[in-house]
Amino acid sequence: MRLLVTGGAGFIGANFVHQTVRERSDVDVTVLDALTYAGDRASLAEVADRVSFVEGDVADAELVERLVADADAVVHFAAESHNDNSLHDPSPFLRTNLLGTYALLEAVRAHDVRYHHISTDEVYGDLELDDPRRFTEQTPYNPSSPYSSTKAGSDLLVRAWARSFGVRATISNCSNNYGPYQHVEKFIPRQITNLVDGVRPKLYGAGENVRDWIHVDDHNRAVWDILERGRLGETYLIGADGELSNKRVVELVLEAFGRPADDYDHVTDRAGHDLRYAIDSSKLRDELGWRPRYTTFEDGLAATVDWYRAHEDWWRPRKADTERRYAAAGQRVLPR
Repeated sequence: MRLLVTGGAGFIGANFVHQTVRERSDVDVTVLDALTYAGDRASLAEVADRVSFVEGDVADAELVERLVADADAVVHFAAESHNDNSLHDPSPFLRTNLLGTYALLEAVRAHDVRYHHISTDEVYGDLELDDPRRFTEQTPYNPSSPYSSTKAGSDLLVRAWARSFGVRATISNCSNNYGPYQHVEKFIPRQITNLVDGVRPKLYGAGENVRDWIHVDDHNRAVWDILERGRLGETYLIGADGELSNKRVVELVLEAFGRPADDYDHVTDRAGHDLRYAIDSSKLRDELGWRPRYTTFEDGLAATVDWYRAHEDWWRPRKADTERRYAAAGQRVLPR
């Protein structure tokens, strides 16, 4: 298989590339990435001699058409995904998430190439903390930010191109990922790297907001299952039954470092902070037999802490830049 991976230098995409190279010797991988702040070729350094890399914009229709013409399948990770940035300036989110998806869909349509679209559970909005429901493939879309609304729009484009033009496409909506190569602005790696540096973690508000966590490797194994055996035109939700409050996540990170569970600081909550995300992945499990290999969040977190401890050379330059930017903006803690 000749596989085109967009956004393959970002967090989830880079882990997908590593996993593919490690486990599938019969797949030739080409990465397309614009190398914005969230993408870094250093995340692919260990596999650089085994993949082809193209620096470019997924919304560049001419470039995309040329790359898709040489592919058997496309996995589309590339996205602007930072909620706070989308509130400050929505325009890059429209370009990448909508126009980029459109360019890919037109290219795979022209060349009859298999297409898998990576999306997020944030398209469904949020749930009340005491609501017993979880998101399913039938949950109506109810996005709450420019980021999630542009991802919702990109999902709808895929559905339309599959139905109207017969594009061989599938979609997956996943819960919050964690693991290696995640940017240090994100919730879990920021807490880990702060603790490595002896800095107390910080928590938005009371920390009651709930996220459904999944290790990135489990997410990417599900993507391969869908790419190879998923029903065309279908959407699959990916989740590992990992619902935890932000407060509990901070406590578990502290415990992983042998620190008291209450050794953190509260800061003012972010505006419009979604309350709860929760995924029902029954369809994926029943149809394709997928199961997460990390059966507890604690196991996945321990592996993640170990990775960040062992890879200071990767995250420390990003840490310094991130802390400078957010100190200048007067922000003390970062989302997600």
